[in-house]
Amino acid sequence: MTTEVNLKRQSHVMIDGPARAAARAMLRAVGLTDEDFTKPLIGVANTWIEVMPCNFHLRRLSAKVKEGIRAAGGMPIEFNTIAVSDGIAMGTEGMKASLISREVIADSIELVCRGHSFDAVVALVGCDKTIPGAVMALARLDIPSVVFYGGSIMPGVYEGRDVTIQDVFEAVGAHAAGRMTDEQLDRMEKAACPGPGACGGQFTANTMATAIEALGIAPMGSGDVPAMNAGKDEAAVRVGHVVMEALRRDIRPSQVITRKAIENAIATIAATGGSTNGVLHFLAIAREMGVPLEIDDFDTISSRTPLLADLKPGGRFVAKDMYEAGGISLVVNRLAEAGLLHENEMTVTGRTIGEEAAEAVETPGQVVVRPLSDPLKSTGGLVILRGNLAPEGCVVKVAGHERMTHRGPARVFETEEDSFAAVTRGEIKAGDVVVIRYEGPKGGPGMREMLGVTAAIVGEGLGDSVSLLTDGRFSGATRGLMAGHVAPEAAVGGPIAALREGDMIRFDVDARRLDVELSDDDIRRRLADWSPPAPRYATGVMAKYARMVSSASEGAVTG
Repeated sequence: MTTEVNLKRQSHVMIDGPARAAARAMLRAVGLTDEDFTKPLIGVANTWIEVMPCNFHLRRLSAKVKEGIRAAGGMPIEFNTIAVSDGIAMGTEGMKASLISREVIADSIELVCRGHSFDAVVALVGCDKTIPGAVMALARLDIPSVVFYGGSIMPGVYEGRDVTIQDVFEAVGAHAAGRMTDEQLDRMEKAACPGPGACGGQFTANTMATAIEALGIAPMGSGDVPAMNAGKDEAAVRVGHVVMEALRRDIRPSQVITRKAIENAIATIAATGGSTNGVLHFLAIAREMGVPLEIDDFDTISSRTPLLADLKPGGRFVAKDMYEAGGISLVVNRLAEAGLLHENEMTVTGRTIGEEAAEAVETPGQVVVRPLSDPLKSTGGLVILRGNLAPEGCVVKVAGHERMTHRGPARVFETEEDSFAAVTRGEIKAGDVVVIRYEGPKGGPGMREMLGVTAAIVGEGLGDSVSLLTDGRFSGATRGLMAGHVAPEAAVGGPIAALREGDMIRFDVDARRLDVELSDDDIRRRLADWSPPAPRYATGVMAKYARMVSSASEGAVTG
């Protein structure tokens, strides 16, 4: 039988023996005892922060995770890392910090765990970048690890209907267009976010939470329990037991995060109409794990995967509705039924993903997750376009009833703020193609999300007649014919830098093309006269990131 001492595969070098007396003396100062020194040390990486609802409740959940670890024979040691609120920073200079925070989260979790020789780790995550950041760190560490998602917020209620933060962003555009009064906007603002939890639609946080359960690094059924649901504390205690069992069985991320497991994760993004940010994050996760993955793989997987979940922003329902319908396991079960799941991939529980999916319980009469015989669409929500504007590719989400083609004149903006101002002033007209450039990984730096602009376009009533392309990103709440991650980006001389006001741009989703009606020679001549703009930051983390970051087509990684 395995003894607890044998489980101290890492920590024994830190705390055992006479030479480590000084280390033990310092640990005694924070409450560890002789008995604690006999137990494996389990890091509890908490992304709690007081600035946003997504992670605000993670202190409560970390206490429950630690309770489970102690009950299962481990010694939990909690530490914190950073988080940046996309929803709050959206539309400001602060949004540039969001994607950069993914790298800082990954680096900081890795450093604390390596620095203190933890034997295993649980990462508590919430808002968008904390999820991939944590998974990236665990891939590097390759010690027994579990990710625990804090869960979704409950929907707000406005004029008798469920609303999310997406509705507030779109209300800003409606207000600017005179279609919503000051008083209505105020009531919407006060109703949309009734308490802790991550944004409620299948936006980036819930997309990534869905995907990491299919990936196997989060226990099935742990993440989709809403943040303030009575069962969330129980799920947290269970996670503490799961990480200890993973330690006993020496289940490591390298056994879980395989190519086939990543394909399972991507399939759930496609099947649920998930966020385009999933492309960026899984390219980064795969790179950390040494798994070959290319941007076109997302299109391949999405093309064979039906859209099954009727979730916002393209659909009707929110995360708590899917939980009540049967949860993430029901979606994964559908994929298994369709023959689209690699069922033998191991999960952190020690069971296969097929075994986990087989235990899904569907609520009779639910309408959130469609049967295979009646999908919302026969193919999934992620499409990769190429063309003379995006030689390295760009990402489009087609989860709702979006147009598949569009041709219109370019309205070119050098910053998100300039484009937002033009939309709210009524300067964007039906048929236009809004171009926002110099917002890519290097050019931003930090690749801001454009939800403020895209939501304002919808709010202005132009969602079905205006398209947008950018070398920046989109929020998971974005809807409409919008192409993001256009690569190469403008700051490195990508073709998007050659665009001029009035150039005719063509979207053809079925043909997987994004083009400007210029010849290759025309584009080359324009770029020959182009010079890169001065960096927006000369010092600090933004400047360092801009120097190091790769193309969005490679995951915008810095390593």
